[in-house]
Amino acid sequence: MRTALLILPLAILLALSATAASAAEGIDKVNGSITAEAGREYGNLETVNGSIRIEANARTGSAETVNGSIRVADGARAGVLGTVNGSIHVGIGVRAGGISTVNGGVFIDRGGIVDGGIETVNGAIGLVETDVARGLETVNGDVTVGAGSRVRGGLHVAKPRMQWLSIKQRDPRIVIGPRAQVEGAMVFERPVTLYVHETAKTGSVTGATAIRFSGDTPPR
Repeated sequence: MRTALLILPLAILLALSATAASAAEGIDKVNGSITAEAGREYGNLETVNGSIRIEANARTGSAETVNGSIRVADGARAGVLGTVNGSIHVGIGVRAGGISTVNGGVFIDRGGIVDGGIETVNGAIGLVETDVARGLETVNGDVTVGAGSRVRGGLHVAKPRMQWLSIKQRDPRIVIGPRAQVEGAMVFERPVTLYVHETAKTGSVTGATAIRFSGDTPPR
């Protein structure tokens, strides 16, 4: 009788585990786009040639593509977001594990939380009231740490390698906006134009001279 009583809860637990595993099943493709439907839970999302769309309030593991963009709607939760040739756009109140792209920009809207860092090579980074745990890094991209954003781990603009040289010769434009915080060093290994709002807080600056500004945006 005691054995039977132990077996019944175990059977229920296994059934629940199987249901959860099924609900969190991932999607893996070579050619084709992927959509994670609103409010549902998924494992990892992977494709080679195709975009990835994560709808509102969906929960996913990592989302990675080679040739394609990634769009994450409001309130979603995801692991690492990564693409080679494509942009990454993140909506309001989204949490992600980390973000990287080679040829494409990154934009994160209000209330975003990134548990890792954000990296690009040839692409801009734009944040609005977003918290980033492990810093920002780019080579040829503009960076805007927008109003109310907080970046821990600093900001690094790396010296271009030969294969990363951009056709455009304009120096990257770096803006630290109103009430923004960059906790950690800002290191620039190439020429940049750096604007820091009078209400912003930053760590040490190496390789650039900050231009202070007031108002919502710096001069063009």
